[in-house]
Amino acid sequence: MSENSAEVVSIVATDPEQPLDLQDAPATLPLLPVRNTVLFPGVVLPVTVTRKKSVRLVRKAYRGDKLVGVVAQKNNQQEDPALADLYEMGTMAKILKLLVLPDGNTTIIIQGQSRFQIEEQTQATPFLTARVKYFTETFPTKNTKEVKGLVASLKDAAAKMLRLNPDIPQEAQVALDNIESPAFLTHFLSSNINVEVGQKQKLLEINDGIERGTLLLEMMMKEIQHLEIKHEIQSKVHTDIDQQQRDYFLRQQIKVLQDELGGSEGPDQDVDKFRLRAKTKQWPEAVAKHFSKELDKLSRVNPQAAEYPLSVNYVEFLLELPWGEQTKDNFNLKRTRKILDADHYGMEKVKERIVEYLAVLKLKQDMKAPILCLYGPPGVGKTSLGRSIAKALGRKYVRMSLGGVRDEAEIRGHRKTYVGAMPGRIISQIKKAGASNPVIVLDEIDKLASDFRGDPSSALLEVLDPEQNSTFTDNYLEVEYDLSRVLFIATANSLDTIQPALRDRMEIIDLTGYTLEEKTQIAKKHLWPKQLTDHGLSVKDVAITTAALQRVIDDYTRESGVRSLERKLGGVVRNIAKSKAMNEAFPASLEPKDIERILGPAIFDRDLYQDNETAGVVTGLAWTSVGGDILFIESLLSRGRGKLTLSGQLGDVMKESAITALSYLRSRAEELGIDYRLFDQYDLHIHFPEGAVPKDGPSAGIAIFTSIASVFTQRKIRSHLAMTGEITLRGKVLPVGGIKEKILAAKRAGIRDIILCSKNRKDILEIAPEYLKEVTIHYADRVDDVLKVALLDELVEHPLKLVVRDEPLAAPAPSVEVQ
Repeated sequence: MSENSAEVVSIVATDPEQPLDLQDAPATLPLLPVRNTVLFPGVVLPVTVTRKKSVRLVRKAYRGDKLVGVVAQKNNQQEDPALADLYEMGTMAKILKLLVLPDGNTTIIIQGQSRFQIEEQTQATPFLTARVKYFTETFPTKNTKEVKGLVASLKDAAAKMLRLNPDIPQEAQVALDNIESPAFLTHFLSSNINVEVGQKQKLLEINDGIERGTLLLEMMMKEIQHLEIKHEIQSKVHTDIDQQQRDYFLRQQIKVLQDELGGSEGPDQDVDKFRLRAKTKQWPEAVAKHFSKELDKLSRVNPQAAEYPLSVNYVEFLLELPWGEQTKDNFNLKRTRKILDADHYGMEKVKERIVEYLAVLKLKQDMKAPILCLYGPPGVGKTSLGRSIAKALGRKYVRMSLGGVRDEAEIRGHRKTYVGAMPGRIISQIKKAGASNPVIVLDEIDKLASDFRGDPSSALLEVLDPEQNSTFTDNYLEVEYDLSRVLFIATANSLDTIQPALRDRMEIIDLTGYTLEEKTQIAKKHLWPKQLTDHGLSVKDVAITTAALQRVIDDYTRESGVRSLERKLGGVVRNIAKSKAMNEAFPASLEPKDIERILGPAIFDRDLYQDNETAGVVTGLAWTSVGGDILFIESLLSRGRGKLTLSGQLGDVMKESAITALSYLRSRAEELGIDYRLFDQYDLHIHFPEGAVPKDGPSAGIAIFTSIASVFTQRKIRSHLAMTGEITLRGKVLPVGGIKEKILAAKRAGIRDIILCSKNRKDILEIAPEYLKEVTIHYADRVDDVLKVALLDELVEHPLKLVVRDEPLAAPAPSVEVQ
């Protein structure tokens, strides 16, 4: 056996004599705790020792007097029992043999010597030792009628148990016949009877041999009754059954046993427990009726049927769902604002919206939760903002990643009649949260997909509609569940891929990119301390100056969010951590020169604008899913037949903008001082650099027109200038979107003047004044207004001499070539 074993097999060769004179027994014994068994005097047992303390104990004892005190544990789950975890009565044992098995385990063969009682602990480490008091056997030595009758009864009961239990080897009968000592007989049978450890310990603690034998006989008679019932059951159900009926046969045995024992766990008991649990649920009447109907159906299902566990799982799922169980909202608005400010720098519009929601909820005490959609480029804190909102409200927080989800059942669940049916992720997450009003963040809602399994975005229409989600029905649940108390917060990088009906159900909150000042504060308050902690450093080890942070932001990152910034700061911290680990010197405060030494030469050039010494090169502004960016439009003239060539992986909208711009310029050639014959005698090539990047959209219309006008007039373009706006064939400038992102991109590139449509003035008014520092905004209604700002009167340094030929041309109308 082992310290973890639950079975005991005694080894008996002969009836032992008194093995040890108690006068020579030590006053203190090392204590060996064992689980699931009790050692009795005279009984020989194998024990596999696994605990380190026990291994040290038995090895030391084996080298000495080979005596240990074997004591049973009260709780067999206790890995390191103290004295209080052991029974007070144990058995002194002698180690007959110590074996080290090939697997490394230590096994000892011990023989019980004498019972003892623990009086006082004398040592706790490296193993338990205690002062003990020994007990001698009190069984009558004379074979009185009472002793003879008890011994005969015990042997008869043991023989009957051997006949009824085929698992006991027949050699045990030989061992019983060889036992002559009544005291040892009781010990041997007590060791082998199939009862709990507590019952065996009770037998060990009885001093009077007659009393011990009487109690033992009572336990054996109960065991015999159990074996007889088992034998009777086996006789009843023993028929000619094939392999498919074997499972049914075993269940019949369990059922008869339960009936004989007065009933135990069974299908009826399961139904009763479910009904009892249902009394505590605060669910609607319709759900209560549905649940009662399901329980009635469950009680009629055969437990051996395949649908029984499915029905049990469904009933348990209904019980585990939080019906009307809500967490209490925290209406301390100042605390809410403080938490939002501590977790996120900036984002005033979002914070104000959350505080407004809480204020109305505080006044009304009952309000349908809004559906918020945080829209912005990656890395600006959309997902973490959802966690902060849950923290501020005191609600449970659940995050669901929807990127790549293409199965409608992920939202609505499967019909429970299907194999492997599961509830939808919305209901599953509410069950996991344990409250019916959590904050659920639907991450990357713009990246939902669809295929032959359905359209998940269409399934979300009911979930995200405040007028409908109070009666949301999951296919697996089959009953209505109220989602109106759930605060859904969706996140998206782009609104173009969200279907219009779904977008209409959400309140869009725009999270634009961060300015240099905002990134500096975020890095100082959040990113830098986080990276120090993640790399085993503290703020006392190294500091970083504001100038150094701005150096990292300007020269090593170019993004709307702060993910790349966090990675770069991680690289700086790793360099400091390496120096500290290698006991090398490192600066206590990092300066810009230290940043360049650690991260290498600057990756990005802050002055990205092109000089104005070349005609036809204009800086445009573009919006992308990761924020704003600048782009260049280059125009070049060459002798030819008036052909227009476009290159740079352009989309259809941008091609049309280029054709429109050229057509309008031709119509205004005389006013701009351009000889109209140049359009037929020179080929125009318009190129957008970074040809590997696809480009499309109307925002480059006025930039293309300015570029063409500059190359035909050879006039300089204002330096540090960028522009964005759509052009029409009549020369009007139309407004475009993504203004804040474009302005941030312009500031990162060192732009000082920006031309916008006058109708974009409302977008500028929504931007905080600090974002517009060092930037001058010029508004234009027509392209003439653009040229007044963009084109200078002076020519470029080396103007192209455009020579007009007088001979007539027989060339066809100009063609457009796209590369």
